[in-house]
Amino acid sequence: MRPRSWVLVLAVVFAALQLANITGRVTPDTKNYLSYALSLSGGSEREVAAATIDHACASEAAVARREQGVHVVRFHRVDPTDRVMAECREREWRAVEPRLAAGQSGGHTTPFMPERFMRIFEARPGYPVFLVPFLLAFGVTWGLWAASVVIACAGGVLAFLILRTLSLPVPLALTGQALYYVLPCGATAMRPMTEGLLMALTLAAVWGCALVLRAGRERAGLALVAGALLALFAVKHSQALFLGLCLAAAGALIALRRRRRGRSPGRGVLSLAAVGLTGAVGTVVLAWLLDHPSMTDSAQDLLTDHFARPDREDPWGEFWQLQGNFWVEWLRRQAWEPLFVAALGAGAWGALRRGGATGGFLVAAAFTGLLTQAGHPDINIWGERLIVLAWLLPVVGVPLLLEPVLREQVALPAQGQADRARAAN
Repeated sequence: MRPRSWVLVLAVVFAALQLANITGRVTPDTKNYLSYALSLSGGSEREVAAATIDHACASEAAVARREQGVHVVRFHRVDPTDRVMAECREREWRAVEPRLAAGQSGGHTTPFMPERFMRIFEARPGYPVFLVPFLLAFGVTWGLWAASVVIACAGGVLAFLILRTLSLPVPLALTGQALYYVLPCGATAMRPMTEGLLMALTLAAVWGCALVLRAGRERAGLALVAGALLALFAVKHSQALFLGLCLAAAGALIALRRRRRGRSPGRGVLSLAAVGLTGAVGTVVLAWLLDHPSMTDSAQDLLTDHFARPDREDPWGEFWQLQGNFWVEWLRRQAWEPLFVAALGAGAWGALRRGGATGGFLVAAAFTGLLTQAGHPDINIWGERLIVLAWLLPVVGVPLLLEPVLREQVALPAQGQADRARAAN
C-alpha cells in the first residue's frame, strides 16, 4: 500500500479502539468547555446547564458501573447507575442553581465554580469553537467523542509528516505516528479537554520548522508556525507564550552555536526565532488588551483551591516553595518508575543527534510541557496531563534515533546479496 494508506490504517485502528470508551472520559474541566460550546451553539443558560450536567453525570455513572463490575466485594450488587446519576445531578445543580439565580452568567460557561475561576475558561474559546460542529452534527456524547478522535488522529498524522519531512523512511515515520497513539499523548488527546488540541498545534509548529529548515519551503513553514501560535492563543494563551519563548530561545542558541563554529546562522533559523519572539510578545500584549487572567491570578487559583479560600498574602513566596517541593517529589517518583525520563532521554538524543536544527526546535517545543507543569505544581492532577507535551519528544525523537539501525539492517542483506552475486560470478 501507499504511505498515505498506512497512515489512514493506523488512524482508523486507533479510532476503532476508542469505541471501547465512548463515555467515562469526562474531567471537571470538560464541563466548562462543553457548556461554552453548547452556549455558542445557541442554547439557553438552563438548557446548556442541563445538557452539560446530564453528560457529566452520565460519564460518572458509567465509570461507577464499570468499577463496581470488577470490584471483588461489590460486583454482584445492584447496578449503581441510577443512584450515581441522581446524586451527581443533585450535587451539580446545588452548586449551579444559586449562581444562575444570582445572575452569575456573564460569559458562555455555566457557573460551576466561582466567577474568578470561570474567567480562566472564558479566555479559552478555541476548543469550544472547535467542538461546535461536532456537537451540532452528532449530539453531546458522540460529538465529544468524534471531536476527540479527530484531534488525536491529527496529532499522529502530524508526527508522521514531521518525520517524512526530515527524510525518514516510511516505516519509521509510521512508528512515530504509532508512538503518538500508544504513549500518553493518545490517551490524553482523547480526553475532552484542551491538551489534545495543544499537542496537535504544537506539532504543527514543529512541522513548520521542519518545512523551513529541511524542505526549503520557508514561506509556508513560517506561516504554519505563526498560524499555530495564533491558534494556540485562542485555545490556551499560556501555551502560545511558552511555545513562542521556547522557539525564540532555540533559534538564538542554534544561531549562537553556528557562529562559534564559524558558520552562518542561516536565514531559516533566524526567521523562526523572530516568529517565536513575535508570537510571545504578541501573546503578552493581546492578553493584556483582552484582560485575560494574569500569572498572579493563576498562582492564587492554585493556592486557594480554585478560589474556594481567601487569597494568599504572599502568593509568589508560597508558589516557589511549593515549586521546590513538587519537583523533589516528582523526581522521586520518576526514579521509582523511570520510563518517562528514559523516553525523554532517548527522544532528546535522537532529536539532537539526527534531527539537525529541527531537532533543536523539537526539544524546545517539548520543553513547553515542563513549563506548563511548572506553572501548576500540583502533584495530584490526573495522569500528569499538564506535562504531556513533553511526550512529543520521544514520539518524534525515538524514530530519529532508530534510523541508523534500520539503515544498517537494510544495508546488510543488500551487501550479502551483492557478495553472493560476486561469488557466483
